[in-house]
Amino acid sequence: MQRAKCSVFIATSLDGFISRTDGSIDWLNKANKLMPPGEDCGYAQFMSTVDTLVMGRNTFDQVRTFDPWPYGLTPVVVLTSHPLDLALPSLVSDTVSASSDPPEAVVERLTAEGKRHLYVDGGRTVQSFLAAGLVDELIITTIPVLLGAGRPLFANVGSSGGGGGGDVELAHVATRAFDFGFVQSKYRVKRDGDDEDGDDDGKRQEQA
Repeated sequence: MQRAKCSVFIATSLDGFISRTDGSIDWLNKANKLMPPGEDCGYAQFMSTVDTLVMGRNTFDQVRTFDPWPYGLTPVVVLTSHPLDLALPSLVSDTVSASSDPPEAVVERLTAEGKRHLYVDGGRTVQSFLAAGLVDELIITTIPVLLGAGRPLFANVGSSGGGGGGDVELAHVATRAFDFGFVQSKYRVKRDGDDEDGDDDGKRQEQA
C-alpha cells in the first residue's frame, strides 16, 4: 500500500520565520488584511484534498482559540504526550485526537486507515517529518515583512541540523506572485531515483 501523501502549506516572513520568538503571529494577521475579499491563496482548494491534519501541540493550542474552528470536520491528530484541552464544540472535539507516536508510526497508522493526503502543520512537526523523509511537497507563502528574529520554519533540517537525513533537495514546481505582495512557491521533495533536474520542465511562474 502506498503511504499517504504528506504536504506542508504554510506562511513565513521574508526572513524565514513562522512566528515571533514568543509564538505570536500578529504580523501574519496584519498581512492577511491585505488580501481582497474571497482570496485565500489556494487554501480552500488545498484543504479540499486533505484527509487529516497532523500538527504539534503548540500549533493546536494556538488554532483552538480561533473562532470559528478553521478545519471543519476534517480529522486532526495532535502530536503530544500530554492530555489535550478540548474546549471545543462537541462535533469538532470528536475529530481531534492525540498521539505520542513518532511521525513514521503516525503516517503508517493513518495510511492503514485509508487516509491518502495529510496536511502537516507547525514548525517542529514540519521539521520532524522532513527529517524522517515523509514530506512530499511544500507550499510556502512568503509574506513581505522582515521580523529579524523568531521561530524559523527550517531549523534543525538538513545536514547541519542534526536531523540525520542530510540535505533535503527540492524540485521547484511553481511560483505565484500576488498583486498584494505575497509570493507562493510550491516544491516537490526529491527522492532517490529522481532525474537530476527533477521536474524542472514543469516549472512555471504565475502572476496573480
